[in-house]
Amino acid sequence: MARVTVEDCVLKVPNRFDLVMLAAQRARNVSRGEAPTLERDNDKNPVLALREIAEGTVELPHIWQDLVKAVSRVPEPEPADEEVMDLIPTDQNIFGLQDVSAEEETANLGAEGEELSAEDMEAAIEAELAGRPHR
Repeated sequence: MARVTVEDCVLKVPNRFDLVMLAAQRARNVSRGEAPTLERDNDKNPVLALREIAEGTVELPHIWQDLVKAVSRVPEPEPADEEVMDLIPTDQNIFGLQDVSAEEETANLGAEGEELSAEDMEAAIEAELAGRPHR
């Protein structure tokens, strides 16, 4: 019986893929509580939907609108600047590096309170990076 119904539906909706999408959406609508336009005759929702399409008792554009609305997703609104700043931890900057405290800065100074030379600074950085795994 379903084969005859599909052959009748192809006269109304020539594209079989469109027919499947329309019939599935109509079956969902009926299962959600929309009233069927034909007698059920002990048929399940997909067969009832195909029969309704074949006999032209449902409006196909209305079903298309329901289908588009069902598969559409509303884009999430973009967060405001304050919300974005709340997402960044306070102990890290935008590059994911921890802020250097005043105590750490004084640790970078030499024993006499003088800044390290460029070579000493590079050696300290290499020593620090050597202990971390490379990404």
